[in-house]
Amino acid sequence: QVQLVESGGGSVQAGGSLRLSCTASEFDFSHSAIYWYRQLPGSAREWIVGITSTGIPEYDDPVRGRFTASRDNARNTAYLQMDKLKPEDTGVYYCNSDLWWGQGTQVTVSS
Repeated sequence: QVQLVESGGGSVQAGGSLRLSCTASEFDFSHSAIYWYRQLPGSAREWIVGITSTGIPEYDDPVRGRFTASRDNARNTAYLQMDKLKPEDTGVYYCNSDLWWGQGTQVTVSS
């Protein structure tokens, strides 16, 4: 059964950093793009980052220059390094590929 499992969320102060991980199992990870979404309080889930199977990232405007996507195909894991975090980044973060979603991980940024 395909699984995407996220980890690395938590609570930080504004300006701090967190690194999220998304580990896949039973999945052709090395040939699949990975996408990161987030759901801010009171809002719909939104796409923020994508990374191709060969490691080329693309960022949405609110996170460009602060978030960095990467992946290690040998470990079936994608990463989202989040720097210069702001209180408005607070929400639940999900990884996705094709039909499959991770369970989400909470990120809380305090001012």
